[in-house]
Amino acid sequence: MARKKSSGSHREEDRCNDEARRYFLKQSSLLTAIAITPPTILKAVASEWDKKAAEYFEKTPLTIEINGIKHKLSIEARVTLLDLFREQLALPGTKKGCDHGQCGACTVHVDGKRVLSCLTLAVMLEGKKVTTIEGLADSENLHPMQQAFITNDGFQCGYCTPGQIMSAVACIREGHADSDEEIREYMSGNICRCGAYPNIVKAIADVKKGGQKV
Repeated sequence: MARKKSSGSHREEDRCNDEARRYFLKQSSLLTAIAITPPTILKAVASEWDKKAAEYFEKTPLTIEINGIKHKLSIEARVTLLDLFREQLALPGTKKGCDHGQCGACTVHVDGKRVLSCLTLAVMLEGKKVTTIEGLADSENLHPMQQAFITNDGFQCGYCTPGQIMSAVACIREGHADSDEEIREYMSGNICRCGAYPNIVKAIADVKKGGQKV
């Protein structure tokens, strides 16, 4: 024969039921409040939350020279050099291709050496001198490599071209443009999905043979 529940068990069960009802009522009230709150107020609250979230990330001061212009900035430590160009400094010439350092579209020069800006944290470049595709030409006169790419039809869609040109200039400066084979080897990190490789190699070889200052 089953035993009857003690009065203590009944009280415990009643307490649990009361807590469940209170939780349900609280959640229902919250959902109702959100449903009847005007959209403008909800938007303002969301905006404030976004502001607080942005303040969570500590800003770091950065002094950097880009294309001959010195910038004093305050940036988040996680910002890449590529995103700094495109999102904060209105320099969209450097392209975001793979964003994983595999295509070369984001190549720029830091103190004269080529780097992949998508893999470079901007805060690491305190006091450095950076050159992007926008700073390669001399005023309205094209850089010899830019002109060579045009003359030799070294691009089609043009998306990879800024990175190709920056790497091509570095290829000559580094002394790796003495043969077509060497050029191909040291340009292998730059992908052209249109397949303009033969013309790119010829453009680099022409600049090298022409003895023009790069």
